[in-house]
Amino acid sequence: MHSLDVICLGELLIDFVSLDRDVSLVDSSGFKKAPGGAPANVAAGVSRLGLKAGFIGKVGNDPFGSYLRNVLDNIQVDTKYLIADPDARTTLSFVAQKSDGVRDCMFYRNPGADMLLRPEELDDGYFEGAAFFHFGSISLGAEPVKSATLRAIEIAKEKGLLISYDPNLRMSLWPDEETARREINAGFLFADVVKISDEEFGFILGCETPESCAEAILAMGPKLVVVTLGPKGCFYSDGNHTGYLPTYDDVTVVETTGAGDAFVASTLAGIITRLKEGDPDALCADESFVRILTFANAAGSLATTKLGAIPSLPATDEVLAFLAVH
Repeated sequence: MHSLDVICLGELLIDFVSLDRDVSLVDSSGFKKAPGGAPANVAAGVSRLGLKAGFIGKVGNDPFGSYLRNVLDNIQVDTKYLIADPDARTTLSFVAQKSDGVRDCMFYRNPGADMLLRPEELDDGYFEGAAFFHFGSISLGAEPVKSATLRAIEIAKEKGLLISYDPNLRMSLWPDEETARREINAGFLFADVVKISDEEFGFILGCETPESCAEAILAMGPKLVVVTLGPKGCFYSDGNHTGYLPTYDDVTVVETTGAGDAFVASTLAGIITRLKEGDPDALCADESFVRILTFANAAGSLATTKLGAIPSLPATDEVLAFLAVH
């Protein structure tokens, strides 16, 4: 197998998305099954954009786990290290969607298979030749997957990969606010590239503006920070170059799950293209990077026009067609 461009580790799960808008989980009349899980979404997004992605994680040895493996296989995400755990069920999430984009989310994992990945199940050789390792904070919230995540970061650094991190705050998965803040902040220390949303940085960092948020994160070691601002676009900073980039507000939003992951996948794909072209400043937020973010904004917007995360991730030609009109 040729080496991968991006390796993602963490949760692969099924979102059961409410069929009704603006009702609570209590009052939902039914749900549509949609494959998801932030790191898996990024792997799927990268693959849809024509690059090679691999996913490391666990599902249950059950029908839902088989379904998720098929989904990733069908979009050419490498599943060699997607392990079926005989002792735990595939994690499920139930999502009620509100018009303002706020999600009411409930997870079924006690423990879910995604929490049970162990460090000794990682293969150092799998990381050879890849450009990026991507992870989120959910896999920092329980053992043994926390140790597996930290070990994977270690291997990635040894092999010369860049590290991408999306805090992806899901408060219901943490025992308390203090633990969530501590563990999520620890993730920044390993990263080169960070994507965080405007809904997250106030809680995680105590910051009030995208500028102060980026400054706080850059001070912890990352080289590049992008703050997504929902329908307002994004803010970016590498410490020297900063700016705001508006997004596209004339799309019909069906559901926002996966929009941030489509954005991350596009950003990583753009940086990897720069790396392959031999650009020594691939993590510099210059004009070339602004073009990458323009594409990423479009991909994120397109992802809101369909239901579910992985099913809504756009391919390159879809994004280019969208940009041609806009």
